[in-house]
Amino acid sequence: MALGPVGNVIFVNQQTPAVATIKADHNARLDFQNMAAQHITNEKEKEVQELRPTEENQQIDPDREHQKEEAEQEQKNRKKQKKADEQEQTDAPVIHHLDIKV
Repeated sequence: MALGPVGNVIFVNQQTPAVATIKADHNARLDFQNMAAQHITNEKEKEVQELRPTEENQQIDPDREHQKEEAEQEQKNRKKQKKADEQEQTDAPVIHHLDIKV
């Protein structure tokens, strides 16, 4: 069926509601996807914003500092003792006995 310029305009205008419905559905789908993505992003931000109460700083306990110093001193003494033991082992004379039987 051949259409002229006027008939073509009428034919296109008659098809407009069908095309417009498809386009409107597509736009609605994109809008819904954007809304869902925005909702997910907002939920993630809320999770990040949830904070626990701040912890109070512990005061310095002089007894505890004293214990720390004692532990460090004991470690130094152990290292010195270990070095002294190694030195004694290297300085001790080595005696070898040969037991030869014929």
